[in-house]
Amino acid sequence: MSITPEIEARLALLQEKYEAMGQDMTSYLDGLLHADFLTYWDYIHLDTLLSLQSPKTPFPDEEIFIMYHQITELYFKLMLHECKQITEKQPLIADFFATRVKRINRYFEALTQSFEIMVDGMEKEQFLQFRMSLLPASGFQSGQYRMIEIYATDFINLVAADKREELRSAPMEEQFDYLYWKFGATELSTGKKTLTLKQFEKKYAKTFIELGKANTQTNFNALLQQLQYEGQPTTALEDELRLLDVNVNVNWPLVHYKSAVRYLNREPDVIKATGGTNWQKYLPPRFQKLIFYPSLWTAEQVENWGKGWVDDILKG
Repeated sequence: MSITPEIEARLALLQEKYEAMGQDMTSYLDGLLHADFLTYWDYIHLDTLLSLQSPKTPFPDEEIFIMYHQITELYFKLMLHECKQITEKQPLIADFFATRVKRINRYFEALTQSFEIMVDGMEKEQFLQFRMSLLPASGFQSGQYRMIEIYATDFINLVAADKREELRSAPMEEQFDYLYWKFGATELSTGKKTLTLKQFEKKYAKTFIELGKANTQTNFNALLQQLQYEGQPTTALEDELRLLDVNVNVNWPLVHYKSAVRYLNREPDVIKATGGTNWQKYLPPRFQKLIFYPSLWTAEQVENWGKGWVDDILKG
């Protein structure tokens, strides 16, 4: 069989590549002779992936609960992959920024639209029984989700609304003590930190503070202001950031709220969420007033943040 000019050209390029690295190309070609062809299941480690579900109870619907949360964390990893690309890009161009934020929005929309799996996809009585075997673990303890928030905005914007102005010039360590989500993980009766929150802080507090400091000048809000200062056209970027604000701070907590109402709002008593989180006050957006990009919204929109969406969900 003759060697075609195309193959000769590629062999020459390979020879040049390996010589530049001080390597013997023939040895690598010998390796190719013995290597197996790649398979789909090996490439994505399918057998390992499918072995990662370990229910704690015999209730069949617990496996749905596990897999959906695993899928959610994989989507969060995709989002963080885009966050890192944005913050590390030099020089950063508005179009590149907008394209990556658009990807993040797609991921969040896929998660939000699929959340019916959690809202209506499990038997309520099964959930109320197997959830007691999960204490004190809670989806509240998603470190990746908190990292996305830190990449998305100035750290001070994650502080509880009634403390933001007071702590605007405070060290980040002090601001961390008043992050909005901490108030959703306090004991309903005593106001003390739940074990869920204590575990979470022990594992991630240092990571969150370090990430916040590292992104003081490179979080999305700071980068938007920098591009505007440079005079770059940011209209498309602003549209995507507004959508991100709604996706993360309105739509995502609301589908969780809808799920909590479905499974935990049982008259005459409201059931505590897993880990004792205060979901009634933690999840509704209008209570948190968490907004990543305040400059992109009118005063009226800020005042009514999330109210319309909450009303629609409750009516539904």
